[in-house]
Amino acid sequence: MRLVIARCTVDYVGRLSAHLPSANRLLILKADNSVSIHADDRAYKPLNWMSPPCRLTVEEDVWTVVNKGGEKLIINVEEVLHDSTHELGVDPGLVKDGVEAHLQELLADRMEVLGAGWSLIRREYPTAIGPVDILCRDADGGTVAVEIKRRGEIDGVEQLTRYLELLNRDPLLSPVKGVFAAQEIKPQARVLAGDRGIACVTLDYDALRGIEDDKLRLF
Repeated sequence: MRLVIARCTVDYVGRLSAHLPSANRLLILKADNSVSIHADDRAYKPLNWMSPPCRLTVEEDVWTVVNKGGEKLIINVEEVLHDSTHELGVDPGLVKDGVEAHLQELLADRMEVLGAGWSLIRREYPTAIGPVDILCRDADGGTVAVEIKRRGEIDGVEQLTRYLELLNRDPLLSPVKGVFAAQEIKPQARVLAGDRGIACVTLDYDALRGIEDDKLRLF
């Protein structure tokens, strides 16, 4: 991974056009050839990015990133404040705890608890930024991404938001809605999910296992 802090301008040329005026920013270049541009706010979310596969060329102070669709990210570097490269090695990936993994398995086997006519597309649906717990279709045939947690907090909503942003770029899947499912959902996470148009589902682990009342509570 290469980390560059630089004063730069950024232009995106593709289906839409976007411009970032001159400012100090963090540029992240990963081994998969992805490039993302960050400000010192917005938490994890980049100002702009190019997902792999893409190609980076550098001519003097101009970096041009081109993806397979011909879209371009043009970075004009005015001043480099920091430039370092780090070998991170192969990441083992996120290991879910036993409860989360079992919730995912149970829910995938019983999609009807989310709604009549819902059907599973795939568990652990792969994306460039990690697997979506469950990808499914609702009764109207719309695509839905489901993120499952034991305890639903803001980080989980942010994670699902990242998946939705990526999935909605795929014309074969778009539009993709989101469902945030957990045994307990914190009030702040519920408010954030609602603001982003993500439905929240409270999961009853025992009910899914058939021990108690066979219901989910959808809010």
